[in-house]
Amino acid sequence: MGKQALNVLKGISLSIHKNEYVALMGPSGSGKSTLMNILGCLDSPTSGTYILNNHDVSKMPDDDLAGIRNKEIGFVFQQFNLLPRLTALENVALPLVYAGISQKLRLEMAMEVIKKVGLEERSRHKPNELSGGQCQRVAIARALVNNPSIILADEPTGNLDSKTSIEIMDIFNHIQAGGNTVVLVTHEEDIARYAKRIIRLKDGIIETDSFTKDALTTVV
Repeated sequence: MGKQALNVLKGISLSIHKNEYVALMGPSGSGKSTLMNILGCLDSPTSGTYILNNHDVSKMPDDDLAGIRNKEIGFVFQQFNLLPRLTALENVALPLVYAGISQKLRLEMAMEVIKKVGLEERSRHKPNELSGGQCQRVAIARALVNNPSIILADEPTGNLDSKTSIEIMDIFNHIQAGGNTVVLVTHEEDIARYAKRIIRLKDGIIETDSFTKDALTTVV
């Protein structure tokens, strides 16, 4: 901040293993968003090391980080971040454009993932023709289409009603059960309970790191 250095994260050390389901929690200013950005290779740490799938990404140049994000990480955001002029299918296929995959193959791959989130019949609709829950399903499908190593979900139910939130969290349960690693940022205790492990941050440090005894697994 100008000439003032603000240390957001302070000596955090943690390991997240393949196929884990982790929730990051903490009040505003705790550092959870900064940690999420580092995990997602959107920011680089000023010191320390970040190993992602046996690769040290801490000091990678921006172009290399962009490639890592496209190949290794799937993002799901609170605001959905769908392109309004594209159909659901085209939005899901978008990461495959940057991966250099042919149009025919990427649409086929996108349709397979659309089916997994139950939106095959809405695949030709644009975002303004879909409900909030359907838009988030599209966003989840987009995050999955490259078969990434890790899914990062930032407040994925923040814009949804309680019933739709439960449906979306049920999808994340299936994603994790299918072998993906899921890291969820949330301030909602009931949403965090879907994760198998909860890491709570406060003032830039890990306050607690514990496994969930009774993780939520059912949809109503």
